[in-house]
Amino acid sequence: MVTIEPASESLKRLGERLRAARLARNERMGLFADRIGVSIPTLRAMERGTETIQIGFWAKALWALDQLQHLDAVLKPSSSLLERARAQERGKPQRQRASRKRA
Repeated sequence: MVTIEPASESLKRLGERLRAARLARNERMGLFADRIGVSIPTLRAMERGTETIQIGFWAKALWALDQLQHLDAVLKPSSSLLERARAQERGKPQRQRASRKRA
């Protein structure tokens, strides 16, 4: 297994936030594990930031904490500078020509 240190550290922080969120809700480990369909050892591994936890378990944990919308932001396509400029142009009101009075 290849270890990428920045990824490992990020998972550890994610696990710490998961534990903090569970404790803030005053939810026992067993109850929370049941809610997301994992065993207590798996939940412990998640809270430690173990790299081998399936992403589906993380999605269920986010759902249980009312945070699932944050998963949608992962790998969200970004727009190019050109696309942003075009979108900005589409949002501007069209210029109108001055009307000519006929005599």
